[in-house]
Amino acid sequence: MASPKPRPLPRAANLGFSSIAVHAGERLPAFDTKPVTTPIYSTVAFEAPSAEALDSVFGGTEPGYCYTRHGNPTLEALEETITRLERGAGAIAFSSGMAAIHATLLAAGLKSGERMVSSQDIYGATQALFRDVMTPLGVDTTYAAATDLAAFEKAVQLVRPRVVFVETISNPLLRVADVAAIVGIARRAGAATIVDATFASPRLLTPLDLGADFVVHSTTKYLNGHGDVTGGIVVCASKDSLPMLRQVSKLVGGILGPFEAYLTLRGVKTLALRMPRQCESARQIAERLGRHAAIEQVHYPGLPSHPDFAVATRLLRDGLAGAVVSFTLRGAGRAEVFRFMDALQLCCVGTTVGDIYSQLLYPAISSHRALSPEERHRLGIGDGLVRLSVGIEDAVDLIADLEQALDALLRPPVAV
Repeated sequence: MASPKPRPLPRAANLGFSSIAVHAGERLPAFDTKPVTTPIYSTVAFEAPSAEALDSVFGGTEPGYCYTRHGNPTLEALEETITRLERGAGAIAFSSGMAAIHATLLAAGLKSGERMVSSQDIYGATQALFRDVMTPLGVDTTYAAATDLAAFEKAVQLVRPRVVFVETISNPLLRVADVAAIVGIARRAGAATIVDATFASPRLLTPLDLGADFVVHSTTKYLNGHGDVTGGIVVCASKDSLPMLRQVSKLVGGILGPFEAYLTLRGVKTLALRMPRQCESARQIAERLGRHAAIEQVHYPGLPSHPDFAVATRLLRDGLAGAVVSFTLRGAGRAEVFRFMDALQLCCVGTTVGDIYSQLLYPAISSHRALSPEERHRLGIGDGLVRLSVGIEDAVDLIADLEQALDALLRPPVAV
């Protein structure tokens, strides 16, 4: 398709005030100089040089843009960046990580009568999506422990699913799945593998290199990294999966906005700097928490005491084990956890991970609220479990804040 010809408003045109206000500054001539950073293409529609050219773009016979729900240069810049980082064939950005997971399930061929096998230790909202959205559509989900490869393969062989779903580092117990082994199990059963790699980010692990068919991220987390954007993305191992994924994006409409794409793209540029610092701080915090009298158990894949330490050491790059630490307060229930949370001064009490800010979350009232107490306890999520997403603050300051809040928990509560 020929390059669009600029059509600036002629200065001599005898137009009214409103017409000039709408058109005068638009479609000015382009110059050879180009912006260094990707602009925010905050537009719904794109003008073509001719009706025939617009027809070709709409029909997909020529490259170009016609309508932002179908494609946008700012979104494409983000999609290209994550595709390259994940070493995939292509990517589609979505308005949230949950929208990305839902679209991937559809693109992978799940429909009424199909089955799925999922790791049992996954984000509570993802499990609720499977239960409340996919089950009524006729898609049955079987759960198995991804860290028990024999049991997981037995479940896959029994169910013969269309899709196998797993998280690289699980939420909130931080179990590390042997992605290569899971992919092998899925392939032997003829299933596609979807890997949610949000907690690892492509800095620590690229699941497509291990044979996964799709990798999903909540870009809200480490990719954006600054706590000011909600988004998601799916990266495909094969270009064959992209048309269906794009069709779901266009028709369901859960696209990412250009401004959000720009902010995410800006955040990605510092991922390689943020992630190692956050992981190192998380390791220091995990080691220190394990020595405090108010702590019953620390969950962190970088500790030799963690059940998946060997897998994490082999799978994750450069000895980094993620930037999230979960821990159980000794003998604590809801009231004691609330006292601990309220005593924090530097760490934020927040509901997300991957920010520059350290944030502490109580899964029982947030990420896994949709599950019953019995379901949470079956998964190992006790009443005293909290999750800390480590930011980029100084580790010594974070440790001091956590310890003063834990010390306060050891003191008897003040009578009111």
